Amino acid sequence: MVVPEEPRGRSNSVPPAQTPTAKHMLPYLPRPPTHTSRYGTFPQKHEPPAAPGEERGPPMPNHPSPPQGGGEPSLAPPHRPGDPPCCPPATRWPPLPGTRSRTPEGPPGRRRRLLEEEGLVAQGGKRQRQRYVTKVGKCQVNLGNIQEKKRFLSDIFTTIVDLKYRWFLFVFMMCYILTWVAFGTVYFLDAWARGDVAHRGDPSWRACIQNVDGFVSALLFSVESQRTIGYGARMVTADCAEGVILLMAQSIVGSMIDALMVGCMFVKISRPKKRAQTLIFSKNCVISRRDEQLCLMFRVGDLRDSHMVDAKIRAKLIKSRQTAEGEFIPLEQSELNLGYDTGEDRLFLVEPQIVCHVIDRRSPFWDLSAESLRREQFEIIIILEGIVEATGMTCQARTSYTEDEILWGYRFEPCMSLEKGAFHVDYSRFEMTFEVQTPAASAKELQERQEPQPPALGLCWDQLLPPRPPGTGQRQEEPPESGDTD
Repeated sequence: MVVPEEPRGRSNSVPPAQTPTAKHMLPYLPRPPTHTSRYGTFPQKHEPPAAPGEERGPPMPNHPSPPQGGGEPSLAPPHRPGDPPCCPPATRWPPLPGTRSRTPEGPPGRRRRLLEEEGLVAQGGKRQRQRYVTKVGKCQVNLGNIQEKKRFLSDIFTTIVDLKYRWFLFVFMMCYILTWVAFGTVYFLDAWARGDVAHRGDPSWRACIQNVDGFVSALLFSVESQRTIGYGARMVTADCAEGVILLMAQSIVGSMIDALMVGCMFVKISRPKKRAQTLIFSKNCVISRRDEQLCLMFRVGDLRDSHMVDAKIRAKLIKSRQTAEGEFIPLEQSELNLGYDTGEDRLFLVEPQIVCHVIDRRSPFWDLSAESLRREQFEIIIILEGIVEATGMTCQARTSYTEDEILWGYRFEPCMSLEKGAFHVDYSRFEMTFEVQTPAASAKELQERQEPQPPALGLCWDQLLPPRPPGTGQRQEEPPESGDTD
């Protein structure tokens, strides 16, 4: 008897606009608990296809497997030498009633095709594993389909400062060149309308602007006036009022352009973003025990002698999850406590510091163990903020750690020593770690092992009997009469 193939269940997290094909369904389908976890960033991790000679994992859920053991005899033919070694021999299933079986496209064939397609999707997903923030702190988020772009023009100063250097220099030069050409054209048109060009070389003609008899000479006069060069060969006379008005307008416009462009250039050169390049983070995080508590630690350092004022550090966990209602939250941000309650998140960053996150009940890593760490998918973003001592501007440095960059059971080596009356920092040991004895269990399991077991509850017979009202069931002694004597 052939077991009919059950349709694969569709999760509520699949967007309704997409067609539920294999490629769209695979990232949302439930995975066996031995290979992945419930949560993960996308694309989801998938196991690569098995190599020749290796055993394949358990079959895909909701797919029947051919009978094995002492039931019906197997319908699979013996392996022939001509079969390709990379694929298992196809199982021949009897066709269903009313169907034509031209090729062996039974459930095993479909399952094999789906596994191969899943392997391709997994390889493509591994190549497309995108970080939210790079190691140097650049956010990998591209904004698109912005309809109201006029908002950028309302803040023209920030827009110009945020431009790349090649576009910034282009805007810087064009602001001056366009104003020179514009006012030079106006000067030339004024000289042509008054007849100064036609009376070129006439000593008796009183021109508006002396020695302006063409476009080139008008352009030179525009540059000399705006940049206050003043060679003395060309100048405005008192015979025309429009020349004086044009000279005043060009002086005002030139001053405004100088203030805007020079200010933008100064801010762009002195931006604290360059100061963040001298703030370094360790390439890996480590998890080990500190003060009998499991902790997640990383190292941060400052390469400059001028220190960061009021340096604060915080961490964000980027992890996708699915709610109880079936909603898929792609990149949910949660806070990692780095000592905000105790003030340990404020650093005196003179020498390299090891920042510690205690994995307690409030930590999202409460259930994380060494085994589950290899199946998880998340990203930790570290943000270091402070005031630059030289300029007084706020500086921010960022980095990120993925699950592959966390070392379980390691600790950072010391990089500071005392030499000649001062502390010496050896940055060549900044990244060095060494292995320490650390349990592979999660912090929750370690806490449960340390908690004492509650004592067994003992039952007493008096506790099982119902309570009796006072004065019943007991013989009360009567007080002796006053006349009775022994």
